[in-house]
Amino acid sequence: MQVTELRSEGLKREYKVTLPAAELAERLTSELNTLKGRVRINGFRPGKVPLAHLRKLYGRSVMADVVQNAVNEANRKIIEDNDLKLALAPKIDMPESQEEVEKALDAKGDLDFTVALEVLPIFELADLSDVTVKKPVATVSDEDLDTALNRMAAQNRAYAAKDGEAAAGDRVKVDFVGTIDGVAFEGGTAQDITVEIGSGQFIPGFEEQLVGAKAGEERTVDVSFPENYGSTELAGKAASFAVTVKEISAPGESVIDDELAKGFGLESLDKLKEAVRGAISGDYEAQSRRRVKKELLDALDAKYGFELPEGLVEQEFNAVWSQVEADLKNNGRTFADEDTTEEKARDEYRRIAERRVRLGLVLAKVGSSADIQVSDEEVDRALVDRVRQYPGQERQVWEFYQKNPQAKSELRAPILEEKTVDHILGRVTVVDEPMSRDELFRDDEDDKAEAAAS
Repeated sequence: MQVTELRSEGLKREYKVTLPAAELAERLTSELNTLKGRVRINGFRPGKVPLAHLRKLYGRSVMADVVQNAVNEANRKIIEDNDLKLALAPKIDMPESQEEVEKALDAKGDLDFTVALEVLPIFELADLSDVTVKKPVATVSDEDLDTALNRMAAQNRAYAAKDGEAAAGDRVKVDFVGTIDGVAFEGGTAQDITVEIGSGQFIPGFEEQLVGAKAGEERTVDVSFPENYGSTELAGKAASFAVTVKEISAPGESVIDDELAKGFGLESLDKLKEAVRGAISGDYEAQSRRRVKKELLDALDAKYGFELPEGLVEQEFNAVWSQVEADLKNNGRTFADEDTTEEKARDEYRRIAERRVRLGLVLAKVGSSADIQVSDEEVDRALVDRVRQYPGQERQVWEFYQKNPQAKSELRAPILEEKTVDHILGRVTVVDEPMSRDELFRDDEDDKAEAAAS
C-alpha cells in the first residue's frame, strides 16, 4: 500500500492510496485460505476445495471485503502516521472508470483511490483573567409567592352546576358537529366536551360565542381556523359548528388554605408555601444559569477566531436550517412574515452555526485540558431525569436507553458541557447582579413578545 499526500491547505488534507494488483491478489488469497476451512461444497472434503474453485465462487464478494478492509487500514495509517485529529469521517473517492474497478476486483490491476478529510484546528486556550460576567440574582418575593398560590387555587377550585346563561370563566359541556362548506370534516365532531370560556384553548372566537348560552340550547358558532393551524387541510378555512349546550357550571371561590395544600399531597398551607417558594427559587436559579452561561459563551466567542472545519459548520447549519424551515411550515409563515429574506436568514443562521461549532471546539479543548470527566452515576441520574419526562411510559423509555448504548452515551455530552462551563466560571470573575423577577425574565419575555408581534 502506497500513500501519497496530494493536498494540505488549512484544515483540509487529501491523500492518494495505491493498492498494487499483486497486493490485492495476496490479500485475496489470504482471505480465501481462511474461508477454505469454513465452507462446505458438494463434491469436496472439508478444507480441500481448490483455491481456483473458491475464487470462482466467492472471489468478487471476498474481494469487496478485501477492498473495504484496505480502505479502513489506509484511513488508520494516514491518521496515525500524520498524527491527525479528524473533524468528520474521511471521504473516500473510488475510481470513476468502471474498467479500472473491474480489473482491481479481479486483482488484475492496481486500485487507486483518494481520501479527503478535514482536521480539527489547533489553537491555544485564551487567557480569561480579564473576563467578567454578571450573574443575575432574584429572590422570591411574597408577591411572587401569592401570585403562584392564587393561580394554583384558581386552577383547582370546584365547579358547581349553574342555572341561567354562561359567562366568562364558566365551564360549558357541549356536543358539536363542525362543517366546512356544509360538509363535516375529520376531527370536527365531538360529544361531552368541556369548554372553559376565556381559557383560549379552542379556535379563536369559539369560546366567546358561547357567552349567554343556556343548558339545552342549540346554537351555531362560526369561526375561521388560524392560518398557522396544525392541520394544513383546515388552516385558514371558515367553519361552522352546530353546538348543543348540555350543562353549565360556574367556578367556586378560590380558597388558599390547608385543604388546597392537601390536594397537592402536602399536610398544611405552610408546607405548600415552602414547596412553592422552593420551586420558584429553582426556576429563578435555572434562568440565572441560562443568562450567565450565555454571557460567558459570548465572552468566549469574542476571544477566539480560529479557522473552522467547513464540514462541521455545514453539518451544524443543515441541522439548524432544517429546523427553521420546519418551524415556518408548521406555523404557516414565510421569511417575509419574519421581515427578512431567505438569503439574509441563511447568512444569519450560518453565523449561528459557526458560533456553535467554534464554542463546541473551545469547550471540548477546555474539558480535555482540565481532564473533566462524566461518571456513570451522573449519566444514570440524567437517565432517571429523562425517564421522568415521560409519565406512563417510564419502563419503555428506560428499556430503550438500556438497549441502545449509543443513545445512553449521548446523555454525557450535555453533562460534560455544564461541568466545563462550571470549570470556566471558576476561572473568570463572576459578579452577582440583584434584580427582580421581571428583570430576570425580561429577555425571554421580550423575545416571545417580538415573535408574537412579527
